[in-house]
Amino acid sequence: MALVLVSIMLPAIIGLSLLVIDMSRANNLHNDLQKGADALALAGAAELDGTAGAWARAERAMATLVSNRGQFSTTGTNGVFTLSAGQPGGTLRCNSAGNISWCFLKNLPNDNVAITAANYANTDPAAGELETRFVQVKVTPTGFAALFPASFLTGNSASNSFNVGATAVAGFTSSVCDYTPVFMCNPYEDTSITGGVTLEQAAQTRQYRRRQIVLRGDGSYAPGNFAFLSSPFGNGANELEKMLADSKPQNCYSRDGVQTEPGQNSGPVQNGINSRFGINSSNYSDGPAVNVRKGATNWDQYVADNKVDYQTDPTKGVGLERDSCQIAGNCTMMGGRMGAGDWNFARYWAANHPTRAVPSALSGTGADLPTRYEVYRYEIDNNIYQDAAVDGEKGTPPAAAGTPITTTDRRLLYGAILDCNALQASGVSFKGRATVPVRRFGSFFITQPINDGKNIYVELVDITGQGGRGTLDNYLRDEAQLYR
Repeated sequence: MALVLVSIMLPAIIGLSLLVIDMSRANNLHNDLQKGADALALAGAAELDGTAGAWARAERAMATLVSNRGQFSTTGTNGVFTLSAGQPGGTLRCNSAGNISWCFLKNLPNDNVAITAANYANTDPAAGELETRFVQVKVTPTGFAALFPASFLTGNSASNSFNVGATAVAGFTSSVCDYTPVFMCNPYEDTSITGGVTLEQAAQTRQYRRRQIVLRGDGSYAPGNFAFLSSPFGNGANELEKMLADSKPQNCYSRDGVQTEPGQNSGPVQNGINSRFGINSSNYSDGPAVNVRKGATNWDQYVADNKVDYQTDPTKGVGLERDSCQIAGNCTMMGGRMGAGDWNFARYWAANHPTRAVPSALSGTGADLPTRYEVYRYEIDNNIYQDAAVDGEKGTPPAAAGTPITTTDRRLLYGAILDCNALQASGVSFKGRATVPVRRFGSFFITQPINDGKNIYVELVDITGQGGRGTLDNYLRDEAQLYR
């Protein structure tokens, strides 16, 4: 009886065994292909930082950083990506090589909706690379031959095989933490008024970083103006002042979208910024900068209400002066609020370090003239900010201002940089709260205290991402992640 039962059940036992083996092999093949697609998408997505050349960098990463093999296909253990001569070129929003294809996407639909051409980036790389946020990678389906004799059941010999493929979508996210809730309209957005210089070029080149910029908070949204971002800790005047006075505000912002906060309040801005100079103007300051030299006769007094008495004789003492056209009032760039970068370094050094020769590190002239920030940092790094100027001013803050902060640079202002003109042209209104993408996050050096309640005099120091110089990496959180 046992032999009879085994004889009857043997085909079913063998068939089920083969089916289990087939499903295991098919699952392993799909797993290999999916891992390859995931790895390729992540490698490409990590390069999609919204700058020129992003497509070529993404393709190069997919070609050179990923090696994957698929087992159990009818074609053997072939590589998922077989391109061997570098990236295809980075000029097409959709391309293919080896046995994969990919498309660059500007956005994604809801999870239950298929990706269509409406989600693709612009076909022109000049525009498409700037808006690309995702890459979709598809592995060409490969054949799988089953051991289970399904063809005997269907009478179709082709039913013993089927294709297995994989698709992955990955995107790039960039965010910063410990940032003040401030945004600046990109002063280099309109290159026709900056001499053809872009934001990335300005960050890379000393002679452009040296240009002094007046950030104006007057409620309008043109290049060089500033306003505020929503903070998770509240958006009232007191909270804004606290964030601006704090040495390490606990805010994080994503490049994909920040929420603007309408309204202007010059008092908190002035109080928060000036407290960094050792001025008794904020109840929330946790300490001044190490070097607060500003060309003041009452430099050693913990003055209230921002009452700084500036030295009128520049041969006796002077702060980090404005560019010549700003002093003369005849600047032409950015409505008169961007200088040419020709500040009087020689006069500053002679007045504030009368017993020292100009060091070789700061001895450049013309295009190599040092930036104000480089001079300020040289004074700190070489412990000469305590030198007495001709009139006696030192860079040390008043004792009553508290212990200087050394863990962060208190005279750097961190904020989001937005292409305000383009955003407004696309229909964004800054009069109410709006969630908008960020061009870059940046750092700006505050060259002097605020004395009119609304204008902040700064130099550009650095920006995040491609085109930056890496000084903001500690604030940056770059992540490539899978979405599908």
